[in-house]
Amino acid sequence: MLGLQATVADSFALVMEARTGVLAKTAFDVAALLQFSADELADLLHTTTKTLRTYRESKKRLGPAASEQVLKLLALARQGEEVFGNVPAFRRWLDKPAYGLDNQPPLALLETSGGIDLVADEVDRIGHGDFA
Repeated sequence: MLGLQATVADSFALVMEARTGVLAKTAFDVAALLQFSADELADLLHTTTKTLRTYRESKKRLGPAASEQVLKLLALARQGEEVFGNVPAFRRWLDKPAYGLDNQPPLALLETSGGIDLVADEVDRIGHGDFA
């Protein structure tokens, strides 16, 4: 995942990487980083746990949409770690209703690329001290 750090920092590079697809193993690595279970990961990617495991065992790549989501989740994890001090604190925040997200738990919004962007914007606001 270290090789993806520069990729997720650049929106264009992220899209180009997503177009080629990320390995299913990368999705599991990002899930582990964010302390997501395999079932939570599968739900976020709109697939089944069995499919993801089969892809990982076969060293297959995810499709562009799922790859983009995984890469954006990696970027979000890094952003959350920076703002909250560590990933476990960020993970706890993901489970709690957030005022700036219409009292929705941020985790519920991570199933779409746009939802990830909304959560990232909220984390950015928190990082700048704007809690409203």
